[in-house]
Amino acid sequence: MYDVVKSLHSYWAYLVLIVLIIATFNAIIKTIGGKEYEANDFRKSLFTLIVSHIQLLIGLVLYFVSPRLRLFSESGMGEIMKDSVNRLYLVEHPLVNIIAVALITIGYSKHKKKLTSKPKLKTIAIFYSIALVLFLSRIPWSAWLGL
Repeated sequence: MYDVVKSLHSYWAYLVLIVLIIATFNAIIKTIGGKEYEANDFRKSLFTLIVSHIQLLIGLVLYFVSPRLRLFSESGMGEIMKDSVNRLYLVEHPLVNIIAVALITIGYSKHKKKLTSKPKLKTIAIFYSIALVLFLSRIPWSAWLGL
């Protein structure tokens, strides 16, 4: 089960990154260009919200079926924090990515309350950009790219 969930989490991450990049750059370009908020912009931001939440759920399942989880009881938090790989997988990656998904959720919710195009697009641009940077900062690149 672990390998299936791990593969799903890895492949779904590509989808999350692609739609997050599209939604973010769309909002940035339209904000800078002074363009109007359209129904398609709403769909892009909503789809990003949905796929990121699905990724979060897959990630939580992966976290709790991971063989690394037993390191908490075997080694303790001090030993986990000393090992950069275990710290990434057990602490940094989950925590930062939960924060990123929360930012996407907050940005999506806040943008819906705005009444005009510029504030809607600006809200999406800000929150989704921060989330994108956080996602990119905590991807285990060596494992993801097969290095």
